[in-house]
Amino acid sequence: MTNNNKLDTNAPQIVQMKPQTKHIASALALASCGLFVSNGHATELAKNVDDWKVDAALMYYGEQDRVQAVEAIGTAQKAFGDDSVLDLKLVVDSLTGASASGAVAQSNSQTFTRPSGNGQYTVAAGETPLDDTFHDTRVQANANWSQVLNPDWKVNGGIYGSKEFDYMSMGMNAGVERGFNKDNTTLFLGTAYSFDVVDPVGGRPVPLSTMAIRDNFTSDEAYRSAFDATRQNSSDDKQTIDLMLGITQILNQRWLLQANYGLSSVTGYLTDPYKVLSVVDTNGTTENIVYENRPDSRLKHSFYMMTKGALDSGVVDFSYRYTTDDWDLTSHTLETHYRYYFSGSFYGQLHLRYYQQAAVNFYQPFLMAESPLPEFASADYRIGDMSAYTLGVKFGHRLAGGHEMSYRLEYYQQDPKNNGTEIPGQLQNYDLFPTQKAITAQFSYSF
Repeated sequence: MTNNNKLDTNAPQIVQMKPQTKHIASALALASCGLFVSNGHATELAKNVDDWKVDAALMYYGEQDRVQAVEAIGTAQKAFGDDSVLDLKLVVDSLTGASASGAVAQSNSQTFTRPSGNGQYTVAAGETPLDDTFHDTRVQANANWSQVLNPDWKVNGGIYGSKEFDYMSMGMNAGVERGFNKDNTTLFLGTAYSFDVVDPVGGRPVPLSTMAIRDNFTSDEAYRSAFDATRQNSSDDKQTIDLMLGITQILNQRWLLQANYGLSSVTGYLTDPYKVLSVVDTNGTTENIVYENRPDSRLKHSFYMMTKGALDSGVVDFSYRYTTDDWDLTSHTLETHYRYYFSGSFYGQLHLRYYQQAAVNFYQPFLMAESPLPEFASADYRIGDMSAYTLGVKFGHRLAGGHEMSYRLEYYQQDPKNNGTEIPGQLQNYDLFPTQKAITAQFSYSF
């Protein structure tokens, strides 16, 4: 599956090195909530430069009656003196289950062609059409090098690669950091580039072409000819260029403030080759199914602010992120972590997150047969109006020899919403915007 369906993006991360602050760095490093750096992993110098610092984690993600994922994550870090740090990361994940195709429910059962064209599946009356071909295994590897040039300047660079059955991504990143005011103020500039190859099962669909259904043809030859007419050359690519400018300011001995601006330009094949739209009449009855089409470029802006502080018995952070793009998608994210130390070796952490999103300008839950086909259209609820929240807890404790174990459990709920579309006929009888629920469980061990 392409990374349009994944839980997180495959694009290379822009890494910001943690400022070597003298007052609160040691206290806040104990609560590595992942907000000192853009890729969620704070750079630390190991206490023993001859040893590797290794983290291993196993994560489960499960949506209610839909996608299930198991992910193994391994990171390793080695410090070379006080000036250089090497970070390595390996991720292997497996996804299975069913994913919403974009078609709408009907009063009668519906038959759909599988992406390969070599088979079909039937959805019962009244059920949301789900594509049960959603399964894949992905392997991802990252390497990043951080170098202190002098007390004021630090640089980093990295490479990235990811491969799955129908998608490959490669990239690189680099950043430079400048400290001022005795390292109480840090400016950061980073950039990243990725090149992705999309090779969908069965080939890329012709935009907004009608799905060929075997039952509508008198012979296999006629069906295959019609299916092939809906396909283009099998593979295509896309390129992503990211820029990030950030500042970190130490406010006092307990608090810091961080602000980032990000710019991302994506060009190439941005359509999800496995998503479709229903074309319905004024009674809400499906007349045919067409493959979606999205623009071939996207320019995104993001603004992020976070404050983090060391309390008497813990650490807390609050953050806000605003994003917008030329597809007219806008989003707001509010997030907080609060870590409380029950003792010197045991802590608990609360995680709260709220997300609100306005749909892209070509999002439509379905198309009307009486209207001409638009140039771009998608019924993918993930780019429609929605709100979502996460509630999570984490517990960790230090073991002998500096080892650490942690356990994380989170509940996620996503609530898609109608973007103002008038619902015709029988479609009023069905929930076209069902709530999605998921559970994430993770076990981590550091040594």
